[in-house]
Amino acid sequence: MTALMVVLGAMVGAPLRYVVGRAVSRPWGTFAVNVAGSFVLGLVADASGGIHALVGTGFCGALTTYSTFSYETFELVERKAYGTAAVYVGLSLVAGLGAAALGLAVS
Repeated sequence: MTALMVVLGAMVGAPLRYVVGRAVSRPWGTFAVNVAGSFVLGLVADASGGIHALVGTGFCGALTTYSTFSYETFELVERKAYGTAAVYVGLSLVAGLGAAALGLAVS
């Protein structure tokens, strides 16, 4: 049953990530989904097993992406956009941690 909850959550998170990625220019679409996912994960961090599997693991796991964050940072450095890369990494860390903390506080 837990695996089904993860799959159902991922069925919403992955397409949402795709839509945001198409609507918002790189790397800021990835930034947006990662921060939003951090907030949502903070909200459900203390939730019961089924809700955590559905929303935390399934939805947030499919919505957020560390690999794309890493790749886009690498692309920025490769293009010698060092300032943008630094801002992207710094903001991603601060905003992601802040969003998770806010989600925990709200819950």
